[in-house]
Amino acid sequence: MIAIRRHHPATVLFKIGKLLRNSIFIILVLFVFQANNSSTLFVYGRYAFLLFFLWSLVSAVLNWLTTTYALDDQRFYLRRGIFNKTDQSIPFSKVQNINRHTSFSHRLLGLTSISFETGIAGEDSSVKFEVTTKKEVLRLESAVQEHKESLVTEQLTSEDDTGATPATEHEQATQKQLEEHIIHFQPTRRDLLKASMTSFSFLLLVPLLASLYYNVSEFVSLEERLDGIGASLLASPWMIAIVAILIILASFLFGILHSFIKYGKYEISSDSQRVYIKKGVLSHASFSIAKERVQAIEITQSFTKRILGLAEVKLISAGSLSLGSEELNISSLYPFLPKKKAYAIVSELLPGYRIQEDMQRLPRRALWVRMLKPSWLWLIATALLFYFQPKFLGIDNTWWIASSVLLLLILASRILDFLHTRYCLHDELIQLKNGGFTSTLFVTKREKIIEVEIKQNRIQRAFGLSSLQTVTRARPIHTSYLEDIPDSLASTFRHWYRERSKEVKLDTTN
Repeated sequence: MIAIRRHHPATVLFKIGKLLRNSIFIILVLFVFQANNSSTLFVYGRYAFLLFFLWSLVSAVLNWLTTTYALDDQRFYLRRGIFNKTDQSIPFSKVQNINRHTSFSHRLLGLTSISFETGIAGEDSSVKFEVTTKKEVLRLESAVQEHKESLVTEQLTSEDDTGATPATEHEQATQKQLEEHIIHFQPTRRDLLKASMTSFSFLLLVPLLASLYYNVSEFVSLEERLDGIGASLLASPWMIAIVAILIILASFLFGILHSFIKYGKYEISSDSQRVYIKKGVLSHASFSIAKERVQAIEITQSFTKRILGLAEVKLISAGSLSLGSEELNISSLYPFLPKKKAYAIVSELLPGYRIQEDMQRLPRRALWVRMLKPSWLWLIATALLFYFQPKFLGIDNTWWIASSVLLLLILASRILDFLHTRYCLHDELIQLKNGGFTSTLFVTKREKIIEVEIKQNRIQRAFGLSSLQTVTRARPIHTSYLEDIPDSLASTFRHWYRERSKEVKLDTTN
């Protein structure tokens, strides 16, 4: 008989805490800053908030009482609903990714959370345990992993040529897998310093303080108290210099601290079957994905990262990478990897994805097509500038300068896009690279592409060019574009993609 369980009772506590966190501003206004305000708006506002809070509390308890789960050796069984009951059954075979997240609040109570992401479309595409014990997480994760290894276990059971028992064979296979767990990357202090500079996190302090000052000054008069201090500080050039230096130092320290908290314990590792990513100092998050579930790889370089030789590698899969309302953003293999190191890690983690740096460029005629293409953004912006004719720095008739600068930026972006655009067909792999100020390299296998489209407008037809679009199964669906490719490549791609029928296998799992 399958044991039916409720979620951890602390789920109710976390929901109440989340409600208080989201309502903190309203609570401060109604019950602190305007506590003595007896106007009708604030009086009835307090009653309305208390009724809303009471209903949210009752709803949280009822949801906990009516939400249950169970599992056997093949699937999850979920049941929820206060008035309308919903039953759901999700096979373990559909699980794409396993995400763990341990926030600071979880750590205080010795709890954690886990989400089993599937490739099923819709709101019920994942099995989430937002508050549970670490022991229960291990039980749930082990059940899923054991099911995925069941086929191997059956093969080992049927093969007794070596004379060892099936259990011994299975233990040896498991031990071998543990021994092959390899750590590929852990950021050093120098990497964290690069991360703080490249992410511009040191620029967050001043806007944060300004926002805090603005919100507090709405209810507490700070201007009169700070006017005297500001006047004394600005009276001396030396004091101005000292304050400026202190603000700059504080900003850099804040940026370094922010990067350390976010990336201080980042780790990329793998075994023979899965890729593992961990991050976080105050709150922990982890992500694991079976190597066979990786649909594609995306390598992005912003303008700043290109100057510093850095890149961000993302794993594209069919499962979601979120847990509850919090986005983990953990599909990225450390966003500030050196470019060559990023390529090497991809080859180590996924030997089937070998990135070819020698790629073909577009013909020069593609540049003329891009330069001749009208820019609707520039035309609309120029029309608005001409109509309103705003004054820049108090000077009349300067609208044309803004229009000219925008046109130069658009043309520069198109030239950079032409220079960055490259392509490569290598065995079963395809590589597509494009982008202006930010470039993106997309790498996937032929069998992972579920839809292609090759189209051609009149201008492209005159120059012997086409546009290529590929669709890869992900959530959401991932689409890649390559504009103005030569017709010869379009023909080669058609023949290359037809070979997909020999590689695709039907999924017969339930």
